[in-house]
Amino acid sequence: MAASIAHDPAAVAWASAAVRRFAAATNLLVAGRRFRIVGDGPDARVLAAVLTGLGARAATDGDTVDQLWCIGDMTVSTAAIEALADRPRGSSLVVVDAGRHVPAVDEDAFGPARFVRPGVLGVPMLSDDVFLVSTGRDLETTAAAEERIRWAGRFMPVSRALAATLREDGILRGMRIGVSMVLEPKTAVLSLLLLDAGADVVVYAHADETDDAVAEALRNAGLVVFASSRASMAEQRALALEMLDREPHLLVDDGAHVIRLAHEARPELLPEIIGAAEETTSGLRPLRIMAERGVLAIPVIAVNDARAKTLFDNRYGTGQSCVFAILDLLDGVAGGTGVSGVSGVTGVDGAPHRVRPGGTAVVVGFGHVGEGVALVLAALGMRVVVAETDPVRALQAVFAGYAVAPLGIAVGTADLVVSATGVRDTISLDVLRACAPGVVVAVAGGVDQEIAIEDALAAGATRSVVGRKVERFVVPGADARPESGSGSGCGSGSGSGSGSAVLVLDDGGCINITAGEGNPIEIMDMSFAVQLGAIRTLLEHGAELDVGVHPIDPAIDDRIAAAALAHLGLVTDPAGRPADALDHPEDDVRSSRFGPVHP
Repeated sequence: MAASIAHDPAAVAWASAAVRRFAAATNLLVAGRRFRIVGDGPDARVLAAVLTGLGARAATDGDTVDQLWCIGDMTVSTAAIEALADRPRGSSLVVVDAGRHVPAVDEDAFGPARFVRPGVLGVPMLSDDVFLVSTGRDLETTAAAEERIRWAGRFMPVSRALAATLREDGILRGMRIGVSMVLEPKTAVLSLLLLDAGADVVVYAHADETDDAVAEALRNAGLVVFASSRASMAEQRALALEMLDREPHLLVDDGAHVIRLAHEARPELLPEIIGAAEETTSGLRPLRIMAERGVLAIPVIAVNDARAKTLFDNRYGTGQSCVFAILDLLDGVAGGTGVSGVSGVTGVDGAPHRVRPGGTAVVVGFGHVGEGVALVLAALGMRVVVAETDPVRALQAVFAGYAVAPLGIAVGTADLVVSATGVRDTISLDVLRACAPGVVVAVAGGVDQEIAIEDALAAGATRSVVGRKVERFVVPGADARPESGSGSGCGSGSGSGSGSAVLVLDDGGCINITAGEGNPIEIMDMSFAVQLGAIRTLLEHGAELDVGVHPIDPAIDDRIAAAALAHLGLVTDPAGRPADALDHPEDDVRSSRFGPVHP
């Protein structure tokens, strides 16, 4: 549902920045976590509103506290931390020093501290399960890739549990698995779990999705890794082909790029590939087209469509990581009255931005990713307008409390535009021309050219760098309008057709991957658990599966969700029979509405 924060915009900007600093330091999730705030007053109320708007829950008496947010007196914070340090082993407490003007946590009160990852301190003399994060200082870079991988593994209990069953059953021994995903600490954990379970693991990643330090850590652990952040396009293709030439029995893909490359360049290997698991919406779309055309040659498990993946990863994970990455980049440009709390500052090259609490954000597309992006933007105090071509989804956005409007009209008064469709040319040249001057445009998830940058450049647009992964595009003909008749309210610069500027983030790329650290760890724990379930399905039933795209077994979804609930210490009623189950002949389906039913 749309959230509305009727608070001081400066306080909302501070709370937004504090939560984003926490996420950048930890790569942890906000939604679904139980929090407690040490401190009171208006700032505490604003912070609580932001956290609950993002899906967190204030802990009640008897709850396990996942995150302790400290904004008040150091002495009171110390006492609260010590009281919560006595907890079940493996149950992590993250203490966040969110003091607005002065520190709220005395880090020296708990004995010697050590970095467990950049921005996160461990305090082993107090507890191995308590960690300190300060939102008021820059992230340190002391911790190496191995520590970042170890940190991610700590928050991936569901994947660990499923991998343990694969190891115990021994079904991965002798199997070679090709992993083609964003290469960062969470993917490293998945790869190491597969290795530990008995598989021979080979890894490929695209250059803009490769953390070289993580790649080297995996090599040191004995994995074969074909990835470099410096690889050219031709070198990336060669690396991917080298991975395929290792003749993997299974492929774990993100975007179906390697699956398609195998069909195009190594068709002779396809008979030996048992199957593949595909992670994303944008990857499943071409695979389904290939299946319809009769050219897909292997069975593929649609990991993305699993409830345990798409309801959480696509919505809460991508929503948090994309919006936070967008705002983090804009902090470096510091325009207008930005969400960083810096007011009255003009960005580099005279390119201010107006993204701030109270501003207007347009979310293009209202699938699961669009829902998540809208939820986070609203939680951070922005007015959200949804542009959606599917009338059912548009109506859903209305019922969720958002305004809806045609894209060409909505962008004319927007401060921020986020495309969440995964469809090429969503932000077309005409839409770029219709944008209000100075609007920020970004892509959540997505595919190549979701923003029509090639068309804009071909039409004479100029580009200049104004910050890290932020470019200023001056698009000619800005007084042109899309054919939808969306002229009213559209910003056109001077109105002369000479062009006005928009700020494009990360060359229109997948913002949470290339400008951030990807989705939060707990979210990827569930998504990678689905991948592990898909691997088991392919190994046990691959020979029975027809060529094509197949759904995940719903029982896998149930096991993953139950494991996640159990790790949180939450108890629910046992699963019953679905209400729509039909194959139950013992059910009496005769109507009793007109009186007793007799044998």
